[in-house]
Amino acid sequence: MSADRFLAALTSEGLRVVELDGWKTHNRNSKGPWGPVHGVVVHHTGTSGAEDTVRLCHDGRPDLPGPLCHGVITKDGRVHLVGYGRANHAGLGDGDVLRAVIAEKRLPPANEADTDGNSVFYGFECENLGDGHDPWPEAQLDALVKATAAVCRAHGWGERSVIGHLEWQPGKVDPRGFTMDALRDRIADRLK
Repeated sequence: MSADRFLAALTSEGLRVVELDGWKTHNRNSKGPWGPVHGVVVHHTGTSGAEDTVRLCHDGRPDLPGPLCHGVITKDGRVHLVGYGRANHAGLGDGDVLRAVIAEKRLPPANEADTDGNSVFYGFECENLGDGHDPWPEAQLDALVKATAAVCRAHGWGERSVIGHLEWQPGKVDPRGFTMDALRDRIADRLK
């Protein structure tokens, strides 16, 4: 799907979208392929403060250049578009998980890091400390449901095409503060 279609899918779900300058061409495509894309990975940022979080996800860090996702969902429920194309968000993960996502089946445990997730997944980073105590406001969770449902709807995917980083890559804990099964139930309801 093109960047314009991605934007249209998000806005058609009623999301408040903020477009950062140049987001449609801000990517890591020079470092490898992007696509075909098969699903969406959900993350928490480990940060607080919308402005700093969005800037970090756009620019990256010295050891990991941006964009670090496609969209940042802040606590107020806005989706900030920071890049489109290959993004440094999923890293190496379990190929068995990818095959389950493609087949839309229950996920096996992520116990290998043998497949490039940056080439096959959209990524949404959610502003949250990820400590299990930082709250997830309903506006933010609702925006996450709408954003992931928008991508699924545009591709004809079901809710099983949405996974957490912890379900993809061994050792990851994000997102922390809700279960992915509960999120997928909400996405399924939205897709109905």
